[in-house]
Amino acid sequence: MIELNEVTKIYNEGQPNEVVALRDVSLTIPEGRVTVFKGPSGSGKTTLLTLVGCLARPTSGRIRLDGRIISALPEHFMAAVRRETFGFVFQRFNLIRGLSVIENVMIPAYPLGPDYRGLRARAGALLERFQLAHKARMKTEVLSGGESQRVAIARALINDPQWIIADEPTANLDSRLAGQFLDEVRQLKQAGKSIIITSHDERIFNADVVDVVVDMEDGRIATVEER
Repeated sequence: MIELNEVTKIYNEGQPNEVVALRDVSLTIPEGRVTVFKGPSGSGKTTLLTLVGCLARPTSGRIRLDGRIISALPEHFMAAVRRETFGFVFQRFNLIRGLSVIENVMIPAYPLGPDYRGLRARAGALLERFQLAHKARMKTEVLSGGESQRVAIARALINDPQWIIADEPTANLDSRLAGQFLDEVRQLKQAGKSIIITSHDERIFNADVVDVVVDMEDGRIATVEER
């Protein structure tokens, strides 16, 4: 479980271009469920996602993971939590051009110092799961949008994280590929993963796999709908 207590995030604090992205947000995010942060651009949903995933620190307030405060950890400890606890699927997938598909999947595991052969076998098994084993040696720039998304999901799973975080994962996908993404979400949920998604796509927040919808507006939580 992730708990936020009066979390505020201010960018360029004290400067003429100061932006208050989040304002006194308190929220409990349940484990083993699919939670969606929805809202228009500038509502604060992506900022909230970055704080929850230990990609940034709040200006004030506290964030707890299973009762442990993670928002005040030193950076190297926060990085360890980020690597071991969270898997990330970014809006534009952020695959590294020039590297092969399997190398992209393996990258998040390198800082953990695993056995290379074991890591490569694990990455290969994930590609097999997502029906991409035949493209393991290809460069990522030749992949289709749907293939790139599946590689991004495989990469997010390489360290077997409990939490999967996806930022606007269907923003650039057609209905068929959005449906494929939701199928993957269902499988991850059935496997016991906890999933957080930001989206302004009604195909996502109206999907039957979603358990909680957090509606955000102007850096605050407007409503929380539990299904």
